[in-house]
Amino acid sequence: MNQWIKRAGLGFALLLILGVAALLFGNMLGEQKRQRMVDIPVQPVAWATDAEGIARGHYLFRSRGCADCHGQDGAGREFINDGKGMRLAGPNITPGGPVGRYTAQDWVRVIRHGVKADGHAAFIMPSEDYNRFTDADVAAIVGYARTLAPRTGGAAVIELPLPVMVLYGLGAIRDASEKIDHKLPAAQPVAAAVNAEHGAYVANMCIGCHGPGLSGGNIPGGPPDWPAAANLTPGQGSAMVRYPDAQTFVTMLRGGKRPDGSAIKVMPFDSLRELNDTDALALYAFLKTVPARAAGQR
Repeated sequence: MNQWIKRAGLGFALLLILGVAALLFGNMLGEQKRQRMVDIPVQPVAWATDAEGIARGHYLFRSRGCADCHGQDGAGREFINDGKGMRLAGPNITPGGPVGRYTAQDWVRVIRHGVKADGHAAFIMPSEDYNRFTDADVAAIVGYARTLAPRTGGAAVIELPLPVMVLYGLGAIRDASEKIDHKLPAAQPVAAAVNAEHGAYVANMCIGCHGPGLSGGNIPGGPPDWPAAANLTPGQGSAMVRYPDAQTFVTMLRGGKRPDGSAIKVMPFDSLRELNDTDALALYAFLKTVPARAAGQR
């Protein structure tokens, strides 16, 4: 009996050592991955300087999630702090911060490709949502950012719990630069109208959370208490059954609540409520056309 207990104890200790070693190895891979260089040659897009372009950039900044991470003034903002080891803050993107030295190529590289000016992957930047921005919209949003009042400080904060770093190191969590097809040419402009074609362009902002197929599921890298992203397709487990008409859907975007009055968690409603009527209605029109997928298939 004593011999059996001793062997069991040794086996448990060995498993514990192997588990700790695996965690340390995964963490090391994660740190190496964060420090890797990503070489993405890009063509510059001259930023907008005209009033119309800057106004368009202001609208995109407010409605496409930029303010959620960088703050309304662009000086940076903490947007996750779960008290359990995960703390994330977007950096200062005003001319007073590091991006004040960004070239036109640097802006394109980080917005469309998720790669910072120093060649490292932007770990949190959801560039998969912005990769399909037209040249005109890239020019507009950069032009607007360059008009922001200069602010000092506001460095990015990326504090991740060990399990997240391990999953990142092992490839279960990918940064934007890994998800994007960098060979795709720039998207061509689509006339703003209440139709599925324009709605598809607007829906690019949903990819980071709901997945490229828009069927939702657990959000990779999100805090463990975050609910799964909803299935926006008409497949099994679809959230769209709650929105039989466009007005019900737009009301949800504006108010952050389902038709039954229950609040929706995690969704970036500070940005979504800024969508103009054309974009919001076009988004609904597009979602009515997407192929059905079961919930969670991303």
